[in-house]
Amino acid sequence: MTPDFLFALAGQIAMTGWVLLILGPRRLPWFNLLPAFILPGVLCLLYAVLVLTRFAEGQGGFGSLSEVRLLFANDWLLLAGWIHYLAFDLMVGALLAVRLDRAGVGRLMQGAILPLVFLFGPLGAFLMLLLEAVHMSLRFGLASRLSPRAPHGELV
Repeated sequence: MTPDFLFALAGQIAMTGWVLLILGPRRLPWFNLLPAFILPGVLCLLYAVLVLTRFAEGQGGFGSLSEVRLLFANDWLLLAGWIHYLAFDLMVGALLAVRLDRAGVGRLMQGAILPLVFLFGPLGAFLMLLLEAVHMSLRFGLASRLSPRAPHGELV
């Protein structure tokens, strides 16, 4: 197997996870295992194999940008780094989707923002957390203003 073959395979696994996460029926608990655990788990396993079998080949390190550049000059380690991103972004996307489901954010809104997690990682995750905070604030802020309260703050 070549790095290019594994790159394409990892991309297909990640894309399958994202499509299932965005379009799949999350109301089915068993179905959620695919994009949240099984497919990221396959990517994590592939990452582990690459790191355990190829890391010793690399030069460089993590102490400076130049060392990281040198480390990722090795195609196998560059591939491992890419799979690291694919796995983490999918796991974070799945966790955030669950949070937004619990917060009551609709699937259409999630479907518009989840691709940003896939494409832009931390920026997309930040936007999803912001959406969750705004939604929760509006939901519970409005609910507290609409609920009848006695003069001392007790519920009637």
